[in-house]
Amino acid sequence: MDKSRQSSPDGRPGEGLKLLIIDDEPSHAEAVAESLERVGYECVVATSGAEGARRIEQGDANLILTDLKMDGLDGLAIVRKAKQELPDAEVVVITGHGDVQTAVEAMKAGAANFLQKPINLPELRAMVGKAAERFRLALTNKELKQQLDERFGFEGFIGNGKLKSIAPTQATVLIHGETGTGKELVAKAIHNNSPRKNKHFVAMNCTAINENLLEDELFGHEAHSFTGADRMRKGRFEHANGGTLFLDEIGDMPLSLQAKLLRVLENQEITRIGSNEPIKVNVRLLSATHRDLEAAVADKTFRQDLYFRLKVISLKLPPLRERREDIPLLIAHFVKEFNQKHAKRALGVAEPLRRALATYAWPGNVRQLRNLVESMVVQDVDGTLGADDLEEADRADLFAAGAPASGADQLVGRSLSEIERFYVEKTLALTEGNREESARKLGIGERTLYRMMQDWKLQDQIKKALADAHGDLDEAARLLATKPATLQRKLKKWGMTE
Repeated sequence: MDKSRQSSPDGRPGEGLKLLIIDDEPSHAEAVAESLERVGYECVVATSGAEGARRIEQGDANLILTDLKMDGLDGLAIVRKAKQELPDAEVVVITGHGDVQTAVEAMKAGAANFLQKPINLPELRAMVGKAAERFRLALTNKELKQQLDERFGFEGFIGNGKLKSIAPTQATVLIHGETGTGKELVAKAIHNNSPRKNKHFVAMNCTAINENLLEDELFGHEAHSFTGADRMRKGRFEHANGGTLFLDEIGDMPLSLQAKLLRVLENQEITRIGSNEPIKVNVRLLSATHRDLEAAVADKTFRQDLYFRLKVISLKLPPLRERREDIPLLIAHFVKEFNQKHAKRALGVAEPLRRALATYAWPGNVRQLRNLVESMVVQDVDGTLGADDLEEADRADLFAAGAPASGADQLVGRSLSEIERFYVEKTLALTEGNREESARKLGIGERTLYRMMQDWKLQDQIKKALADAHGDLDEAARLLATKPATLQRKLKKWGMTE
């Protein structure tokens, strides 16, 4: 027979995890279960291999401890059964002194580890504790993966309602955002959620290529069309045919090339350099810039007709410091990417580092976060990303004692509104951007918290506009697309006037 017992509810190390103990010696199984229940594990005891297999079929365990030598179904059969039915559960086999070779066979079959009889209880608890930690990290990673699927659009980027609605269409999209905010990730998410997802996604940075070579990169050339052109070469448009072309920093494209790009968008055909024959292409164009293209149009450095052709849909991508709730999801996304790239097995992020990453200002935005995660994954040796995986300069930057967000001493002499914002943002970081939980901790309504966050976002935009306008109120109002009188009222309302 088998028995289910409840762990003591005192929040000890094993809380929330269920162990299945399989042993045909009831007294030994009970002793193991009692030892683990004392540290908070919920234990289920099965006194035969058959009963243990039935429990495994019911999905009734996170961790499995099984005796190796049993009548009927033995430990090796249990390991194979667990790998088939519960691939995420770890299995530890318990063996006698003469069965080490069989235990090694069990590990080859998928067991995580083995213990020898008589069992050393502290060793048992330590081994189970490490297995439980690995299970929790894997579970957290799985939950984040589900959130990525919901919010990042098939491993791409943030799948908000607007993005999900435009992805299946053929419309051109213009993405605005600071350098490093992840504009290419947004473009990839649009492509990956579109009917073109099985075709090429081709990206090109307009500032990374010499101006004289841009036309060749976009449209290609015929053989012998200019000195050094020994053979025909297809351009990015032809390579992306049937798929998506992403032009980053399109605001830096020369005016002469803007006219040619406009013709391609209108006629859906390109002409290689050195040819008079147009070639039909079927390409969806996505573009991005950190520049103010409306101002560039006004300054006549960017064509107005091309601007309107590019921005059938316009997306504004906020800097990472304004969407901290995305940091855990981005970290999970990048950890998975670099685990695959570098053949590593990082499972999660240690809590102190997670808090530091959540509160850091990220001046380099998503690109800086991505590079940091790659560096940590490459240097990781224990499966958990922590401060020991950081370069010395990065560690000093993230955990700097004098950083503005590092403590309350920085708030002495500051206004009450600044102090309020500091503690609200620290609470949001603590809850990893969960507004509902943050509001509960702060004792305010979630709608009130949302309004506060929106006000702060607008205040930051106003400060930036005033800085860009060198304090000129009229110019700042123009940059914000509002009236000077309206801006003056907001400055007064939030105490932002001298």
